Amino acid sequence: MNFAYSPRVEALRQQLNDFMERYIVPRIGQWHREVQAGQYPVSFMGDLKALARSEGLWNLFLPALGEDEPGTRLSNLEYAPLAEIMGRVGWASEVFNCNAPDTGNMELLHLFATEQQREQWLVPLLAGEIRSAFAMTEPDVPSSDASNIQTLIQRDGDHYVLNGRKWFITNASHPNCKLLIVMGKSDPQGEAHRQQSMVLVPFDTPGVELLRNIPVLNHVSPEGHSELLLRNVRVPVSYLIGREGDGFMMAQARLGPGRIHHCMRAIGMAELALQLMLERCQERKVFGRYLSQYANLGDRIAESRIAIEQARLLVLKTAWMIDTVGAKAAAREIAMIKALVPRMQAEVVDRAMQAFGAMGLTPDTPLADLYTVARALRFADGPDEVHLRSVARLELAASQERRGGTAAWLKPPH
Repeated sequence: MNFAYSPRVEALRQQLNDFMERYIVPRIGQWHREVQAGQYPVSFMGDLKALARSEGLWNLFLPALGEDEPGTRLSNLEYAPLAEIMGRVGWASEVFNCNAPDTGNMELLHLFATEQQREQWLVPLLAGEIRSAFAMTEPDVPSSDASNIQTLIQRDGDHYVLNGRKWFITNASHPNCKLLIVMGKSDPQGEAHRQQSMVLVPFDTPGVELLRNIPVLNHVSPEGHSELLLRNVRVPVSYLIGREGDGFMMAQARLGPGRIHHCMRAIGMAELALQLMLERCQERKVFGRYLSQYANLGDRIAESRIAIEQARLLVLKTAWMIDTVGAKAAAREIAMIKALVPRMQAEVVDRAMQAFGAMGLTPDTPLADLYTVARALRFADGPDEVHLRSVARLELAASQERRGGTAAWLKPPH
């Protein structure tokens, strides 16, 4: 494993950093003001997207694009440091068309959609002309196991009829969200992992009702983590992605890269929190000394740096494995980073908040938002407990092959 940045990636990092410093960071205040005033998307987003695309900073996340599709064709390992930079500002990824859940939906369409489906939905998504949502999780079942979902997809002649309720559907409240990819059960009596299918549902289809944008820790995201009701929603059978029964398999293919992208961005958020803490500790005096001169603050700085570097290395290893052996073979590493990185981010942000005092809890710094994201990520794409259980199962299964190998290390009783 060699995690050194190639000249190409180093050049992109510099270009992306410059873009962030010149065009995005100066607009953070305006973004918040316009969102709070009810103006969303904000006024400058279209201009920034056009500028990013003209500079080649577009669709950086997608490694397997065709030659006629816009993008840079980076590996997951090459994309990691770029996602980290974008992650420092919550809305920045959209400027570069690298925002969730559109990234996962584009990958899903690229891998499994028909040519007609790609033309209708993938092309405008790649161009950043529309946004989309992935409607899987539901309020009445533990959706971390996708086989539990209850939304019904029933065949009726040349149409599918969908009925169900979805919630925490990211992006569903975005004014430009034009497409839902809905996962539901098309064969409730079938084999457990062949019951599910995925269907493309234009957002304006009759029967699709946006019930509410759910606050997360009392924070309301303008794009939404929303609750949807699907009541007798009819779409043509040609809107099925893949084949009936492929839904669970496609969900697993989609969620692996999505989880690592979350973790890449979370590294960037933790890094920003540490940088804020470092500056605060060198400019704030209490009891006649700078904060940085107190041993306990020094320990917190060191612990934060150690934690970030450990997490970053594991994320890079996971990206390297996805590139070399595929997401399925990297399942253990994906589960490990998903359990580790959000908790690391929350701990680093918490230390930074403590250094800022009560100010760290206010909108005067980005720390409250960074903390909210970190806590929410412990549920997004599966809660910690599910990922820890996956790691434990894989470890126990691997140990069966070498069971008894530790006997020689045990000392017999006297």
